[in-house]
Order: sequence, then C-alpha cells, then structure tokens
Amino acid sequence: MTNYHVTLEAAWLVRDVKSGDDAIGVAISEAGKRLNPKLDYVEVDVGTTFCPSCNEPFSSVFVAANTAIVGLVLEMKVFDAESDEHAARIAKSVIGRALRDVPLDVVEVEEFE
Repeated sequence: MTNYHVTLEAAWLVRDVKSGDDAIGVAISEAGKRLNPKLDYVEVDVGTTFCPSCNEPFSSVFVAANTAIVGLVLEMKVFDAESDEHAARIAKSVIGRALRDVPLDVVEVEEFE
C-alpha cells in the first residue's frame, strides 16, 4: 500500500458579491465551514488559471451580474491506497460527502513516503 497527495479542483458558486476578492473570501470561508472540523486535514486555496494569449497566471475567479464562480484547489493526503486511481476515488468520495452538489475534478495525484 502506498501514500498519495491528491489535489482536486472544485467549482464554487458565490452569489451577491461585488468583486473577485470578495468572492474568493466567501468561497474559501464557505468551503472551510463545510469541511471543518471533521475534515480539517483538507487544505483549501484558490486555483490559478493561465491567460490563453499571454500565458500569465491569475486567480480562478469570474464575476458577472454579482455572481461569481471561484475555482478552489482542495488538497489531502490519502494513506494506504492501492493505486493513484484508488487514492483519487478515496479523496473525491471523502471531500464529495462534505461538499455535496459541488463539482470536483482530479488535478494531480502524487506518491509520497
């Protein structure tokens, strides 16, 4: 059995915000409330998107009509998984139970000692 560090991406919808910074704060706060205290080992951060024309990084936030979609990055360690696919399924299951109705996608799975 092997240990893995799994990174997931979540699309978080935030309503009634005026700016991208407000949306980021609300998204991280709401995700943290739903994950804590039971899943306090899951790290939550804002994702990064790269501009298609200049390839410069920026925060994954889009605001229109006082509604924002925020790309969150969720990271957790999975211990004693059979494979990287198994570790990804475990992470999606554990995090998905706490964040119902939030789309999740596996970004990266890395083995660690």
